Amino acid sequence: MAEYSAAFKARVVKRLVGPKAGSASQLAEAVGVPQPTRSCWVRELRSVPVMPRRPGGERTGADKLRIVQEAATLEEPALRALLRREVLQRADLTAWRQAAEQALEPAPPRPKAGPSPEAKRVQELERELARKDRALAEAAALLVLKPIWGDGDDATPPKSGR
Repeated sequence: MAEYSAAFKARVVKRLVGPKAGSASQLAEAVGVPQPTRSCWVRELRSVPVMPRRPGGERTGADKLRIVQEAATLEEPALRALLRREVLQRADLTAWRQAAEQALEPAPPRPKAGPSPEAKRVQELERELARKDRALAEAAALLVLKPIWGDGDDATPPKSGR
């Protein structure tokens, strides 16, 4: 029985089930590997769990900043090695650098906005409520004082019994 390298097996399986997969009979003629052996390789590779890759969206801000700072000091070969080590695309690194630069720029001044329409309406209602409270207090005072002043026919205060 022939021994095949892992890289060879992976290439054959990729040609068998990959995006540009050819027919199994054509592949058998091209590589000279029997069908049962190829089927066994496919089963083996499908049973191996895929290692989870850590996409750029799951990194913390501190991680992103560290990588951007480290990448700024590297030459091209070392930068490529960093991108491979961090499982990172150059576009992600560029986006992170732009975000960091943008975060360091001073924020544009906000225009001073007056009170919102809701706040204006609240103030208006509070003034109206205060005015009505004063009117109600005045009416209550008049009702309390009416028996003291009499029936209201004359405008003179009652005389005391002394």
